[in-house]
Amino acid sequence: MAERIERVESQLISKGSAAARLRRGDDKGFVVPVAGGMASYADENSPLNKVAGLGFGGVPTAAELDEIERAFFALGSPVQVELAHLVDPVIGQRLTERGYRLEGFENVLGLAVSADTERIVPAGVEIRPSAGDEFEAWIDLVAAAFAAPDTQGAASHEEFPREVIAAAMRDFVSAAGVARYSAWRDGELAGGASVRISDGVAQLTGAATAFTHRRNGVQTALLTARLADAAAAGCDVAVVTTQPGSKSQQNVQRQGFDLLYTRAVLVKQP
Repeated sequence: MAERIERVESQLISKGSAAARLRRGDDKGFVVPVAGGMASYADENSPLNKVAGLGFGGVPTAAELDEIERAFFALGSPVQVELAHLVDPVIGQRLTERGYRLEGFENVLGLAVSADTERIVPAGVEIRPSAGDEFEAWIDLVAAAFAAPDTQGAASHEEFPREVIAAAMRDFVSAAGVARYSAWRDGELAGGASVRISDGVAQLTGAATAFTHRRNGVQTALLTARLADAAAAGCDVAVVTTQPGSKSQQNVQRQGFDLLYTRAVLVKQP
């Protein structure tokens, strides 16, 4: 299951990275397959600049790592490897020997998707596919939530400006098959969320509620709507990535998600 989840994660990043290059209209950037995963450079300071899924296709060779490091360093970027704890431990050892430093962790949580998932929609709340004419408002709302750090639990090793997050989300929506949902309450856009479905996996790729509409069941409504649609599409698992011990992790565990595995974040500077 972890191999499947890491594969669809790599697909998501690869498609978003390609969309970033298309948006800019240049060839600055790359996606390189490596040891069952891929290395991506999308844009300057982008959250899509990383190596994902590494190790589910074996241990990378020194030559493969040399090539990836040269590609990142040529663009002035560090190499960030997000390494699942289920792969061969020798990979972590070799990365450490090459000068990579452990800078953090992230948790991957999952929920078995059931065909009888109930849509929970409080009175006064409406969940619907996000229309094209509200795209900018949806981006503003969701990007603002991503840009605000979660201060509970283990601190994130990285933060991104709101405009960088917004650009990455545009790339996801335009090219990676990410579906948008909007929550409306009392005639106002109260929340937004997204999901990508691939290979039986529903990737919950973000959710946010406007400050003035919090504690009114908007997040639960957005979550159950996506889970119900994922079940209808034939998914068997929904996944979300959080910082360890964060409020986000706490919230999804209350909805029945369990910790599947952890990724170590290892970084080598140019």
